[in-house]
Amino acid sequence: MTPYRWHKSSHCQEGDACVHISTSPTAVHLTDNDPPHTILTVTPAAFTALLDLLKSSAVR
Repeated sequence: MTPYRWHKSSHCQEGDACVHISTSPTAVHLTDNDPPHTILTVTPAAFTALLDLLKSSAVR
């Protein structure tokens, strides 16, 4: 198994309600646990599309 380098969200509050992200050239891995129990893996294009959607929705 490939070791992931997890980075905690800068918007994380106290406690366990945090998003952790690990990236590679071909994948973006997300989890909300430290250590991760469940990992969601998506393509960089899918992750970028999600971020774009969230940013456009936040403006409204």
